[in-house]
Amino acid sequence: MFKRLFWLIVGAGFGFGVSFWLMRFVRETVNRYSPERVSSDLAGALRSLGGDIRAAAAEGREAMRERESQLREELAPRR
Repeated sequence: MFKRLFWLIVGAGFGFGVSFWLMRFVRETVNRYSPERVSSDLAGALRSLGGDIRAAAAEGREAMRERESQLREELAPRR
């Protein structure tokens, strides 16, 4: 009798614990994909993408200037 009561209590406790964890997981997932959160994450990603594109363009321009100066030195008439 006590064995069955023990396992009943253990099973009920485990069931309550799992249901609590599952509800918390579902709430966090719903909040993660809410329109406000998604739009703020997207805006942040686009801002960082814009910064990355500007940095890449500046680096490309600098490399272009260096290469152009190298080519001018190679093609300049030697005196």
